[in-house]
Order: sequence, then C-alpha cells, then structure tokens
Amino acid sequence: MVLILLMYVGFGAVAGILAGLLGIGGGLVIVPMLVFTLTWQGVPNEYIMHLALATSMASIIFTSVSSFSAHHRRGAVHWLVVRRIALGIVLGTFLGACLASRLSTAYLKGVFVVFLYYMAYQLIADRKPKPSRTLPGRLGMFAVGNGIGVVSALVGIGGGTLSVPFMLWCNLTVHEAIGTSAAIGFPIAIAGTIGYIVNGWQVAGLPDYSWGYVYLPALVGIVAASVLTAPLGVRLAHSLPVDKLKRVFAILLALVGTRMLWGLI
Repeated sequence: MVLILLMYVGFGAVAGILAGLLGIGGGLVIVPMLVFTLTWQGVPNEYIMHLALATSMASIIFTSVSSFSAHHRRGAVHWLVVRRIALGIVLGTFLGACLASRLSTAYLKGVFVVFLYYMAYQLIADRKPKPSRTLPGRLGMFAVGNGIGVVSALVGIGGGTLSVPFMLWCNLTVHEAIGTSAAIGFPIAIAGTIGYIVNGWQVAGLPDYSWGYVYLPALVGIVAASVLTAPLGVRLAHSLPVDKLKRVFAILLALVGTRMLWGLI
C-alpha cells in the first residue's frame, strides 16, 4: 500500500504543475495513470474507468483552488466569465456524471482516447481567432458551460482542455484564459464528484475505502502533492513560453491515447 500511495503522490505532483501551467486541472494525466494503477491493483475491470474518472474529478476540487488562487493573485482570473458560465457548468457536469455512471468501462475508455487525440490536434494546430470575436452573452455562456460540463464529467477533467481553447477563441489573453479556466474547474469538480458519489453509492464490489466511485487512497495521495505543486505551475505559466509547452503536452496526450487504445484493442 505504501508503494501505491507514493505512486499516487507522484501523479499528483505532475497534475498540480499542469493545472497551474496550462489551466487543465490535471485530469488528462491523472485518469490514464489511475487506470493503469487500478488495473495493477486488481480492481474489477468494470469499475476501473468509473473510479478513475470520479477520483480525478474529486482531486480537481483541491487542485483548482490552489491553482486559481495563485492566478487570482496575479490578476489573471476573469471573474465575470466564471459567474456567467458557472450555472451551465454545474448542470452539465452533474448530468454528465450520471450518464458516465451508466456506461461501460470499455466505452468510457474509447471516449477518453478520442478526446485525447482531439485535444492533441487542437494544441498542435494552435489556430488563431478572428480579432473581432468576443465572448457570447448569458444564454450562449450557459450553453457553452453545459457542453464543457458534460464532456468534463465523461472524461474526468477540470474542463480546461475545452475552456482554455474556447476563451482563446474569444480573444482572452493566454494568461487570462488559463487563470479563468482554473477557476471554472472548481464548480466542474464539485458537481462531477457529487454525481459520481451519488451514482456509485449503492454499487457492490467496489474496492475498500471507496466513497461511491471516489477511491479515497488515490485521492489523498494525489491531493497531498498537487496542492503543493500547482503554484509552481502558475509561476512557470507566467515565465515560460506557453506555446512550446502546449506542443510538448500535445505529444504526451497522443502517446497516452495510443497506449490506452492499444489496451482496448
């Protein structure tokens, strides 16, 4: 168990840095690593993806607070955007968690692999928005929040992989997009975690120390490290060339997606 906890601490350290650096919540790293580790632990296959998604979502509650607090101190959180998108985010994420709880592990893995490849392409393409493009109104932000929330729950992320490109597309600065995305990750994580706990509460056969679909040993290890390393990621985001880092991260996503696809085949 000690070795397993140390592995989770390592995942959390990486996730925290990525949360602060790119505003992504760390789920794209945490989910596949949880899948590999839970498989190694001998957890029944039909529960592995649900546990990975739920635990990733729960960890983002803590990572996002550490990350957006550090971004807020640098004036990089657009709070008007957060307020307008929050209701749609919460509703979409809860519904997405309910949907994911009823899908098979194989199906959820397939969705996650497709999402990894899509995000790798988006990061490498780095398309620039039209100069005249701005954020939509309240109804538009509610709809966008719904979409981001549903997808976030299905793939266990804090929404940054969708919200950062969306805000860049609407001509927010890179630092504002990353900082605001980190803040948006908090309501996503709260709603998603509640959804996974409620839907997994009566499920038989889950490993010991599970709270619904949230696996507590993994959550503790990940949170212990990620909360400490998220501010480091923020400092890096404000000092390193983010565009180059996005391309490196895109390669990482493609490699992880290929590894998971191979496991499915």
